[in-house]
Amino acid sequence: MKRRNFIISFTAALGGLFATKAIAKMNHASMSENVCEVNSDNCNTEGNMHDHMNMNMNMNMNNTMPQKLLSTSALTQGKNLPELTNLKNTSNQAGVFEATLHLKPVKIALTPDITTEFWAYNGMVPGPKIEVFEGDHVKITVKNDLSQPTTIHWHGLLIPSDQDGNPQDAIPAGGSRIYEFTIPEGTAGTYWYHPHGHNTVAEQVYRGLAGTFIVRSKNDPLASLPEQHWFFSDLKLTEKGEIAENSMTDWMNGREGQFVLINGAYRPNIKVEGATRVRIWNACSGRYLNLSVPDCDVYLVGTDGGLIAAPHQLNTPLLLTPAERAEVVIVPKKTASLYLENIGYDRGKMGNVPPEQNIILSQFQLTQTASVVLPAKLKQIPTLGEAVAKKSLEYTEVMNKNEPRGGMLFLINGKQHDMSRIDLESKLHDVEEWTIVNNSHMDHNFHIHGAQFIVQSRELNGTKTTPEFVALKDTTNLRPHETLVVKIQQNMPGLRMYHCHIIEHETLGMMGQLMVK
Repeated sequence: MKRRNFIISFTAALGGLFATKAIAKMNHASMSENVCEVNSDNCNTEGNMHDHMNMNMNMNMNNTMPQKLLSTSALTQGKNLPELTNLKNTSNQAGVFEATLHLKPVKIALTPDITTEFWAYNGMVPGPKIEVFEGDHVKITVKNDLSQPTTIHWHGLLIPSDQDGNPQDAIPAGGSRIYEFTIPEGTAGTYWYHPHGHNTVAEQVYRGLAGTFIVRSKNDPLASLPEQHWFFSDLKLTEKGEIAENSMTDWMNGREGQFVLINGAYRPNIKVEGATRVRIWNACSGRYLNLSVPDCDVYLVGTDGGLIAAPHQLNTPLLLTPAERAEVVIVPKKTASLYLENIGYDRGKMGNVPPEQNIILSQFQLTQTASVVLPAKLKQIPTLGEAVAKKSLEYTEVMNKNEPRGGMLFLINGKQHDMSRIDLESKLHDVEEWTIVNNSHMDHNFHIHGAQFIVQSRELNGTKTTPEFVALKDTTNLRPHETLVVKIQQNMPGLRMYHCHIIEHETLGMMGQLMVK
């Protein structure tokens, strides 16, 4: 099995939200020549490489015939960016959010000629947006009318482990349960929810199960700015308009659909009229987002764990790996009609795959208005103190001819995930230093449940770097053969997962279990 050559001349910054140094900042005119539609017939992919990949690596895992995919021209594009629908709070009590999420198959008309069956929360793709305040008590009833068990993981929230959707706590098909927790003070931020069942998460996510969860502060320093929400997801459809099953390539590299959606829409029209706060989610299974926002000043103001200490101006594309989130303030420098684009990022995919391409994500309508002065201070980031314990993780990947889903296993410390095994133990409230080494040939990221970490350093090719600023994270990338050091503190007891959030890799073993006592 061949691996594509990969670029290693990228340096880390932003405490896990990387600025891609190897790609110079490009204006819209210079990028347009490199843009193509992902998986379209117009891409120049070194002769018939794309067709060759489809014939050899894009096999349906239940048969030997290659999957033929729907043309990217089949879906409507250019509609205004849809607003995410709020989940209705049925409680009349102040400080209490109570609602129901109902999981079931639903058919959605994508065009007059294409109707596709999704699995959805409350009949919506993406699922309804949950908005609460710090200190609120949350009580959500989940009804599972899928044909398989599920859980809901409240990604990034600092809540008790028995309410966080561990794979051991599955809701059976036809069953229900109540998730109940209180949002801690000081944790305002951009979160989301999705399944986390054993061996079911990949399918459930690619069939549509994911939604946003925003925790607001009553003392938000950016509350005066207009706000937009960009929820990115992938959609992979067969030529018949059905959701495609994972191919061998999907299992090896992480699934990437031919359609990149924002709030469930394909290439929508996004209007930014003056300084605007934007919350961004990468809810893709395997796709890395490397976002280029043309002719705007872009200020990073928040990461996975909420606001950072002060605005940080970005001069390169914003890299978000699967499950990462960011908050930015976008300030148009002119009035223009342009494109929001994803800059090709080589993450070392395996197999005979086409080279990465820049792709158009949306039409982008800018309106320049008066300049804006952002607050000099956004948030006081907590310090964790000296570490009293250390832990080490090593990511590896191995070929395994007995694994039918791509022939690969992805391991942590040489082990495949086992729900019955405790891999690590931590003491409640101990500050720990974790060292994670990506001893593999492709990018993987690191996500942990129940806590937010602070990146201390990275080392790649003998060069050690420290973050440009402090940020609270729950997900961050590792380049091939990169070493990451983070500081973390678990403040609630119980079982916690840690894993690569390329969902197919998580499913194929790259997950461990931490018991906090």
